[in-house]
Amino acid sequence: MGKSLYEKVFERHTVTTLPSGQTQLFMGLHLVHEVTSPQAFSMLEQRGLGVLMPQRTFATVDHIIPTKSQLRPYSDSMAEEMIAVLERNVRKYGIRFFSPDAGEQGIVHVIGPEMGLTQPGMTICCGDSHTSTHGAFGAIAFGIGSSQVRDVLATQTLAMDRLKVRRILITGRLRPGVYAKDVTLQVIRTLGVNGGVGYAYEYGGAVVDRMSMDERMTLCNMSIEGGARCGYVNPDDTTYRYLEGRRFAPTGDCWARAVEDWRGIRSDPDATYDDLVELRGEDIEPLVTWGINPGQSVGVGETIPAVTDFPEAERATVQEAYDYMSLQPGQAIRGTKVDVAFIGSCTNGRLSDFEEVIRLLQGKNFKVKSHVRAIVVPGSQSVRRALIDRGYDKILIDAGFEFREAGCSMCLAMNPDKLQGREVCASSSNRNFKGRQGSPTGRTLLMSPAMVAAAAIAGEVTDARDVFDVRPPA
Repeated sequence: MGKSLYEKVFERHTVTTLPSGQTQLFMGLHLVHEVTSPQAFSMLEQRGLGVLMPQRTFATVDHIIPTKSQLRPYSDSMAEEMIAVLERNVRKYGIRFFSPDAGEQGIVHVIGPEMGLTQPGMTICCGDSHTSTHGAFGAIAFGIGSSQVRDVLATQTLAMDRLKVRRILITGRLRPGVYAKDVTLQVIRTLGVNGGVGYAYEYGGAVVDRMSMDERMTLCNMSIEGGARCGYVNPDDTTYRYLEGRRFAPTGDCWARAVEDWRGIRSDPDATYDDLVELRGEDIEPLVTWGINPGQSVGVGETIPAVTDFPEAERATVQEAYDYMSLQPGQAIRGTKVDVAFIGSCTNGRLSDFEEVIRLLQGKNFKVKSHVRAIVVPGSQSVRRALIDRGYDKILIDAGFEFREAGCSMCLAMNPDKLQGREVCASSSNRNFKGRQGSPTGRTLLMSPAMVAAAAIAGEVTDARDVFDVRPPA
């Protein structure tokens, strides 16, 4: 009987079965940042422990770093203290630090792949929920808490429960103006925010096969929003082409051997799964969230559903969402006024995300609506340099967008980029929870970067396919 990639990678990295019944799993790559690592390093010191394999741990700063200016010291004393603690610990333990001064800084889930650290067949962990992003390469990647960050630093292992595997097939072809962000929102809308609890999601099908690595990262990134512990795509030639020549990727004879091995960890044709879900790519529309979790979304041409459309167990949360968002059942999502537009995050802050926005804007004299504060935040310094080298920063600025330094920015607002009061934000990020973007009463509408750009120009939620005239010929 064949095995899935998840089973193969899990078994390859198993150290032992613990008395609790959990598996002790070796972690091939550990990524750390400034927010969840200080507590972990402190716990190591309290126990007189060191870092067992510093060569397998890599650090960056992303959550708290300001995006208007990254000059030190930061105006936020807590942010300055966090990065100072990280700098002190990476020096102490000999951990590689991708620093702003070296031009290597960026969101942890952006720089790991772009540097070739993320590779097929790996186990990867990070003290951040969206570590599932790295599954796009055929890795199994987990977000962990600070106490687990401590465990990995000290032992290079984690205690893990084995997951069930759900294969999600996206068949057919996406229509113009529909993106990977819409696909992942559709998966969550279909299966629910708790539908993936206890599962790893394996994404496949013709739509996924055609996706670029950046698109696959967007898809895997939000697996956690659907309740899954991780999400992944089987590696293929697209994966290998992306990785070849990157800084930490294998070279020479090692490259050929690595690719041969990576081909072997793909799910077998006769692998068995605990569940199978199929979605038609042609049926997916540009999606916009209307509520307070990523599963509460509608197609841009649809209306907000009635509470009775939901199972009894979800109706209290649905009513809470209506009240918080000041929206009504039956109301069209299109036409909802926006105050802020944010393009960035580990979900949609890669070069291709901005290139698509540039493609839609270029040569068409579009301008951000006067009442909208629109910001573009590259996912890494490398992405930012590439945008500047191509002159794309000028196109964005001319259209009325603020072009910022690299960082997490308004995705979670642990930095100066925050909503004010009841502002509504069209956001390419991953979470629309209450208070997520810095204001306890601020409201977030998740959508693709193209949809965010369209909302910025229109001053309200609108269909990017109409704004940018990307509908197929009749």
